[in-house]
Amino acid sequence: MLDGWLLHAIFSDSPRMNIAKAGVLSAIATVARLLSGLVVIKLMAWLGGPEGIGKMGQFMSLMSLLSVLAGGGIGTGLVKYVAEYRSDPERLRRLLGAGASYALITSFIIWCLVLWFSAPLTIWLLGDIRYQSLIWVLAMVQPVIAASNYIVSVINGFMDVRRVVIIYVAGSVIAILATLFLAYFFRLYGVLLALMLGQAAQLAISLPMLRRSAYFDRRFFRLCLDRIMSTRLFLFSIMTLTSALLTPFVAIWVRSYLASRFSWEQVGYWQAVSKVSEAYLLFITSAIGVYYLPKISAITDKGAFKAELRSAYRHIMPVVIVLAAAVYVLRDWVTRFLFSQNFIAADPLYGPQLLGDVIKIASFILSYIMLARAMTMTFLFSELFFSTTYVGLVYLLTWRFGLIGAMYAFTINYALYLVFATLVIRNYYRKL
Repeated sequence: MLDGWLLHAIFSDSPRMNIAKAGVLSAIATVARLLSGLVVIKLMAWLGGPEGIGKMGQFMSLMSLLSVLAGGGIGTGLVKYVAEYRSDPERLRRLLGAGASYALITSFIIWCLVLWFSAPLTIWLLGDIRYQSLIWVLAMVQPVIAASNYIVSVINGFMDVRRVVIIYVAGSVIAILATLFLAYFFRLYGVLLALMLGQAAQLAISLPMLRRSAYFDRRFFRLCLDRIMSTRLFLFSIMTLTSALLTPFVAIWVRSYLASRFSWEQVGYWQAVSKVSEAYLLFITSAIGVYYLPKISAITDKGAFKAELRSAYRHIMPVVIVLAAAVYVLRDWVTRFLFSQNFIAADPLYGPQLLGDVIKIASFILSYIMLARAMTMTFLFSELFFSTTYVGLVYLLTWRFGLIGAMYAFTINYALYLVFATLVIRNYYRKL
């Protein structure tokens, strides 16, 4: 099996069930988020067809990018250091004060930049200046999204999975209601508007949840400029922002290239299959993000580190394989159910994409160790290098195989990344 090969490769040689329990709880949140995403996808497919789905992907890439950038992209760093300092109130106070200051300053900068460049962004992504007001709204909600990201990261750092799940579930319910309401009155424009307002509304849920927690302390949220803590968060900000910038920009480039090489209708097929992958993988990535990062961050013992990694692969990889196989078998029904009969031409794209998904999660577990251990230079190199190889592979393989070549590029690139991550973590384990 893949996980057995990886563990042998990493370590050359009964975990607790915490990750399984976290997985069950995060699955509840994931179902809610999937339902919210399903409503959006169905409305987009109905209102815009394959071309609308393709252009929606462009806007959502920008929205995802700015959601991570909101607050300076320090969420991952906050999770790591809150988990590490939670038994040290003084260091925790310094961390959270510096984090709040950092988030406030960067969200204001992003707000100004997005407003200033709203017109060229609108033309570049959506090709219609009438959608510029969406970019204005996206800029205006940046401070709110930053505050929500900050609070959820703190709660996650305390490994309070139950509260994180409640926040995501309630946020998804609000997003569904907002999408249905705004789509009724404003159609395609309303769906895109609801995507942003649903994210911003999460603050109204996360703030009361934090205030009612046993670990809440007003002193943790006093603004301060702590050089040491700010520097540590800045290093994580670089890693997060590099990934956040590269991922949507690469996706935007791929969509633009596929549109020029084929058509926006073909981009819609590629986007549809990619969205299906994102949807079912949410079950896995949510569990890893909620449990695995803070857990690995707090571990200092070599044996515990090995046991936790074994537990992650033992519990996660079989689930990924089963889910990918189920989606492949049911791909025809999935396409019709999530989209429409017009997307049936996307069915041949599922095979290589789903294989790539399995390899992606196998490497994803290892990449989180790079984040948890603040391997800044290694992480940055991997992001830059494998983004470049993916772009090159898309270009080469689509010329050779057509649209399905983009799926081949995805799978091959993650296979290469898995080998790289395995070598990095094996070397790190030897030095523990």
